[in-house]
Amino acid sequence: MSADQPTNPAQEYEYAIDMQQVCTRFGDKIVHQGLDLQIRRGEIFAIVGGSGSGKSTLLREMILLHKPDSGTVKVLGLDLAGVTDEQASSLRQRCGVMFQKGGLFGTLTVAENIGLPLREHSELDDKSIDDIAALKLALSGLKPEAAGLYPAELSGGMLKRAALARALALDPELLFLDEPTAGLDPASAGGLDSLLRHLHELYQPTIVMITHDLDLLWQVTHRVAVLGEGKVLAVGSMQELSQLQHPVIRDYFDGARGRAAQQQAEIQTEPQTEPQAAHKDDVRNEGNQQRIQHENKQLNQQENKHQQTQENPWKPK
Repeated sequence: MSADQPTNPAQEYEYAIDMQQVCTRFGDKIVHQGLDLQIRRGEIFAIVGGSGSGKSTLLREMILLHKPDSGTVKVLGLDLAGVTDEQASSLRQRCGVMFQKGGLFGTLTVAENIGLPLREHSELDDKSIDDIAALKLALSGLKPEAAGLYPAELSGGMLKRAALARALALDPELLFLDEPTAGLDPASAGGLDSLLRHLHELYQPTIVMITHDLDLLWQVTHRVAVLGEGKVLAVGSMQELSQLQHPVIRDYFDGARGRAAQQQAEIQTEPQTEPQAAHKDDVRNEGNQQRIQHENKQLNQQENKHQQTQENPWKPK
């Protein structure tokens, strides 16, 4: 690893994602023009904007699927400019991605899909991988019987949860969610809202999502970025954004659905508290302890010891 890249990024970076003056073009079309965005460690962060505002492109740039034309992109303390294959592989193992349509392999069962990242990036035996897959399945809210099903046999809500379970397989520090509630009925979408809050309390990852779900934005997020005009128009809590007068931002709050979601949020429990950067490591360690206690009840003795004695158990082969 080069000298200018942090060897222990968890101790040396303030932002999980730091984008400075990012410019992205596709031919003559300008998608991002001087875009700046900082996402703090441990927060639940959403990106919103109209069609064509560059949300999906921005996500692809964060997960190393697209390189901007100019600007700086840092993920978990690593500058993606000139990143080596080894660094990119290591970074990907610290991230989890839930794709909008699931992205599960149709020829693999749910359990096999969840276990695939572990088989690719760890030295765990098959029994341990199967146990961990069963745990992630349970954490996602799916019943054990779902393990043997194929993606085509799942309902929309089950598919989203299975995709989330796979994204959690490596206990990621950074979790990306692309339209996590899209296409779900209200009950399933509400269940996913609760699941995300529970997982954040348990693991304390940084969660970055693209969503149009107003209930999800009001109920779950700490902060939201609004994209438009090739840049970030505003960043803040939903309550803060609701006070702004920019026409793009007003579109999210002035419609009937926007007002209903805001009113529902106001009568719910107290809003999400923004995490304090100074205490991120303590909070994450506490979350890890909760996770270890939970997993001890389900994993075999070998895997329990592995979880308790290593900070990052998923070594590349």
